[in-house]
Amino acid sequence: MDELTKELERFKLKDVRTYIQSGNVVFRFPKRVPASLGDEIADKIEKKKGFRPQVQIISRERFEHAMQLNPFRDGEADPKTLHLYFLAKKPRLPDMKALTELKSPTENYQLREKIFYLHAPDGIGRSKLAASVEKILKVPATSRNWRTVVKLSEMAAADA
Repeated sequence: MDELTKELERFKLKDVRTYIQSGNVVFRFPKRVPASLGDEIADKIEKKKGFRPQVQIISRERFEHAMQLNPFRDGEADPKTLHLYFLAKKPRLPDMKALTELKSPTENYQLREKIFYLHAPDGIGRSKLAASVEKILKVPATSRNWRTVVKLSEMAAADA
């Protein structure tokens, strides 16, 4: 993660900090973040490491908004069961029937704006729905559990 931090600082990102070994990064940008920044970071990682990650730049405001829209407040008590999928764009014609067919009896989900919320009380690892969200919605996504969303929001707020 130290190497990633140093690389990101070369993009003129300020106060770059990582959270756990998952590629979660919080930073400040001196101006408005250019739309191309995610692609530029992915290009650099591909050149250095030989693989191209999906990179999404998510603002502090979007994290806070996602937290406010959370329809599964009861899932917050066990944060590993509540996952937010930050979608790269709003799905055009989401196949909600296919999502419902994959959902277990204990799971609940909602699609709100560009966020797919999944509460999986029996665990995300066993969830057929969790494994198929991107494929069914036909939109790139990055998923974070509630604990990670809260922590990243706190880290970003500390920079404000």
